[in-house]
Amino acid sequence: MSWTHLVFLSLLATLLILTLSPGVRSASVADGREGKAAEPKGSARRVFMPEADAANFFKKRSRRSAKHEAEVLAEQRVRLSADERRREYYDEQRNEFENYVEEERDEQDERTREKTEQWREFHYDGLYPRYPRGW
Repeated sequence: MSWTHLVFLSLLATLLILTLSPGVRSASVADGREGKAAEPKGSARRVFMPEADAANFFKKRSRRSAKHEAEVLAEQRVRLSADERRREYYDEQRNEFENYVEEERDEQDERTREKTEQWREFHYDGLYPRYPRGW
């Protein structure tokens, strides 16, 4: 079969299902009832809601009204947990950096001590007492 036959058959099947389905209503405008909307019946009643309810569906409260106590407490808990996570993250970063700096400082001190010992051994002429090793 060619693709045109497949498209035609699928459109025909869709049209047949839509015409025989009892829950489907016409999308045309009702005659003579321009002032009042018709009462929805069947499945349309469950899907659609009155216009007044739809306008306030997502808007729980107006901008200027006070927040509910539970909402304030929830926002505060979210803020406090975010602050705690941020604090822990920066503490961990600071600890890692302090450990890194301490290791670098210890390595630098060791290299400096070794170089100083080598310099003293090289420049020792035998006339003066040698420096103690721990110096």
